[in-house]
Amino acid sequence: MVFFLIYISYIIKSMKLIELLIERASYSLNRPFTYIYNGKKDIQTGFRVEVEFNHQDLVGYVVGVKETDKSKAELEEELGFAIEEIKDVIDEAPLLNDELIQLSKMISEHYLSPTIAVLQTMLPTSLSPKSSSKNGPKIAYNQYLRCIDPKEDNLTAKQIEVLRLINSVDKVLKREIKSVSIVKKLLELHKIEEVLEEKRRLEIPHYEEEEKHPLTEDQQKVVDEFLSSEDKVFLLEGVTGSGKSEVYLHISDYILKEGKTVLMLVPEISLTPMMVEYFLKRFKGDVAILHSELTPAEKYDEYRKIASGEAHVVVGARSAIFAPLKNIGLIILDEEHTESYKQDVSPYYHAREVAIMRSEINGAKVLLGSATPSLESRARAQNHIYHLLTLTKRISDFGLPKTTIVNMLDYHNIDNNSYIFSHKMRTAIQKVLDNKEQAILLINRRGFSTHVSCRKCGYVFKCPNCGIALTYHKKDNMLKCHHCDHVELLGETCPECGSKYLMKTGFGTERIEEEVHKLFPEARTLRLDSDTAKIRTKIAKTVTAFARKEADILVGTQMIAKGHDFEDVTLVGIVLADIGLNMPSYRSSERAFQLITQAVGRSGRKNKKGEAIIQTYMPDHYAITMAARQDYELFYRKEMSLRKLQNYPPYCYLASITIQGKNEERVVETIYSLATDLTEKLSDKATVLGPISPYIAYQNDVHRRVILLKYRDVKEINKTLNDAIKVVSSISGVTIQVNIDPYDF
Repeated sequence: MVFFLIYISYIIKSMKLIELLIERASYSLNRPFTYIYNGKKDIQTGFRVEVEFNHQDLVGYVVGVKETDKSKAELEEELGFAIEEIKDVIDEAPLLNDELIQLSKMISEHYLSPTIAVLQTMLPTSLSPKSSSKNGPKIAYNQYLRCIDPKEDNLTAKQIEVLRLINSVDKVLKREIKSVSIVKKLLELHKIEEVLEEKRRLEIPHYEEEEKHPLTEDQQKVVDEFLSSEDKVFLLEGVTGSGKSEVYLHISDYILKEGKTVLMLVPEISLTPMMVEYFLKRFKGDVAILHSELTPAEKYDEYRKIASGEAHVVVGARSAIFAPLKNIGLIILDEEHTESYKQDVSPYYHAREVAIMRSEINGAKVLLGSATPSLESRARAQNHIYHLLTLTKRISDFGLPKTTIVNMLDYHNIDNNSYIFSHKMRTAIQKVLDNKEQAILLINRRGFSTHVSCRKCGYVFKCPNCGIALTYHKKDNMLKCHHCDHVELLGETCPECGSKYLMKTGFGTERIEEEVHKLFPEARTLRLDSDTAKIRTKIAKTVTAFARKEADILVGTQMIAKGHDFEDVTLVGIVLADIGLNMPSYRSSERAFQLITQAVGRSGRKNKKGEAIIQTYMPDHYAITMAARQDYELFYRKEMSLRKLQNYPPYCYLASITIQGKNEERVVETIYSLATDLTEKLSDKATVLGPISPYIAYQNDVHRRVILLKYRDVKEINKTLNDAIKVVSSISGVTIQVNIDPYDF
């Protein structure tokens, strides 16, 4: 009886009260839920557990553990609700280190995002606190055999042969020994042993190790200023071709020699292979790679490699900002102006801001690099919030390319055999081909035609989900939506009137490639856009093939405009420079300027004079004329004066609030009620614009309406926004999304 009481006492005292977040990334569930645990596992904060929640088996993330000597009944009476028991503990160690846990809280607070959404974004599939992680990849092993007793007593000739083979090397792959029965017998006799070694599923290219390149006087000045300064955030503004990459490498080398780690971010997957090559050549064997084009298994392996400390340099795209590096000394964002650093789904974080958060935790430095910095970053540098570094000259002796603007409104400029190319462009392309050089042709629109319509009744083929015009892709004779990925075959008749007279209007990369084949049949071409890039590894293969001169002309979208360094490219042709200039966005001019400037900068990178031709129907627009001159300073002053008049960033902060639901009436009612409430509460702290219908107001049976806030002080509106989130989250049939610092709305 005494033993029984002691046992019961032990059970009660060992019970744990667990606070956890449920895997559903919803504002209404963004709070800890209480469970109890009676098991033997040493459950800790940061573990994943399996629980029953609302009659479903879900995964929870533990945020608090407390021992209790109270019984389940006593706890339920005290708390006032029933407490369920945890069904199972998934992990044996916390998923995140203290630094990343602290970072997740900072991101959640700054971006007003559900904490679980941040955690799910930070972790690879197999480690994510969600049910799908159960089906994620696990550790893969190579099975080796090793000799532990080479004595050949009482063995058959065949057994001796296999034993000697294994003993002749340190270890041999088990699958290479064909006789399974002999291996089994030798294992039973303890002549050999089986050794498991973790297998890396990502094949990293092999490069010969490269010595540091000597720096120019300007590059050395930048490196010295960066290393000697006590500042924490730096903006490196360097013209295209000025050698920013070599500056990154030299500074990284210094940081690594200090015993710290380096995080190198690039904005596009298409740029990753080139930056990976630079870092692999310089820091052989010490580099890990993280980006969304890796398979879940490859990403899982690289994540574990970084977490174990095997790699001290990480190169990757936006999500690599969450790499589990320890003791970070340097975070670099190349092409920092690029919008792909801003996530367009919840949590709506910006990698630049997260980089600064991580630098504050680690005491690291952040280096932002660009030839065309975002206005926000440049304004911060002007106000000495960031330390401004500059590279004003190209490494190439030939300097910036000669640039010509061609007015496509003047029919005299149009080539007789092509409405797409001007005389000037066609002549320049032919010259490149004659000289055995290379050209890049840019149009920031994929597909063959921008839309298809009926000549008889005017019907336009539109996406049934989004209501916007479908783009025609000739290669597979399909109409595709570039927003929701809806696809459908193009029929032969108009669905409205039955007419066979269908008209294809506008053009994209696919049409440009066809035009090149028609005008220059001898030219070898490659195309790079998000259609061709859907095939894994296609981006790297295309970029590598063009760099090896396996093609004369590369046709592509903005994917080809940034970061690439092709030494034989002497012509960049921008086929239609004003795409996007008329978009209803305060950033449209900045986007156009950055894209044109970056694209022009791909020409004449090495020891050949470059040329750039800009075709446009808006030849006098300041974004185009200043980009042609590569005059960032003049554009910055012009655009800042307009932003100030309109009170847009960097003169204010923005937040967009989206209400969505299947019942349009309820969505409209909720958004107008919210707008009224916010206007009353923030009358002296923020400007409330809207409600408005966004560019895509209806998609997949869901209606959307948006409110935009302009404000100066983040702290003053955060509480009001959090209150609004709670109110709307309690309304059935609608959901709310809050995007801090949106790029579009």
